[in-house]
Amino acid sequence: MMKTILLVHKGKSFMVGTITKNLIEDNYQVVEVQPTIDEIKQHKDNVDLILLYLGDYVDDITNALVYLKDICTEEDKLLMVIGTASEIKTAQGTIPAALIASTFERPFDMKKMVAQADWLLKANDDLARRKSILLVDDDGTFLKMVKDWLSTKYRVTIVTSGTQALMYIADNTPDLILLDYEMPVTSGPQVLEMIRSESKVDSIPVIFLTGKDDPESVMKVLALKPDGYLLKSLDRLQLIGAVDEFFDKQKYKKLHDSNVL
Repeated sequence: MMKTILLVHKGKSFMVGTITKNLIEDNYQVVEVQPTIDEIKQHKDNVDLILLYLGDYVDDITNALVYLKDICTEEDKLLMVIGTASEIKTAQGTIPAALIASTFERPFDMKKMVAQADWLLKANDDLARRKSILLVDDDGTFLKMVKDWLSTKYRVTIVTSGTQALMYIADNTPDLILLDYEMPVTSGPQVLEMIRSESKVDSIPVIFLTGKDDPESVMKVLALKPDGYLLKSLDRLQLIGAVDEFFDKQKYKKLHDSNVL
């Protein structure tokens, strides 16, 4: 299968030529661009991976580095960086290390670099096949904990308010929204009401997260007709099991509906 990589560098060199040759031999299509916003922007949507080859010009490409940081953050682009230790450190002053999938200090093992690119693409492809969950809660500690739990099996995006949730689903369609029932400013019920009123997103399943399990509170939650509710007191295995069960039931329903048709 042909893989496409965006090789960002400034000027031809023996090393850049060697990198290109090895990638092509490993069945990559290599698109070479200068480290400018315009050239990167022109090709970014059609590549699977971005490889940034640094040089002594790294101090002169701050705008391009900022742009790479933005697309890694907002579009989940995979970024590999090659350079000297000082060049990589300079780049990380703009692009946080957490956004860089892999770094290679010169001199480096060419075969290991190509193998790493292959591994990153495979891992990213496996991740893309996972169900996506939007987790909405104003408690940052709870958000991080639940994301860590669910990320072992699902792609999880976190936001801290109902407004952010609505902005996210304007451009994205998660397979499930786990929505805090009680939030300031825009509450969970208000978010659900707005989701159900928009035809573009009204079919996204929404499960409420609530800290109250008394009968009156539960009846109040269910009266809003979400796709379910989960208690915040659930432990890791219980929460993952509940989400697994939801998707299993959803899959069974789709199979049943297709057989009926």
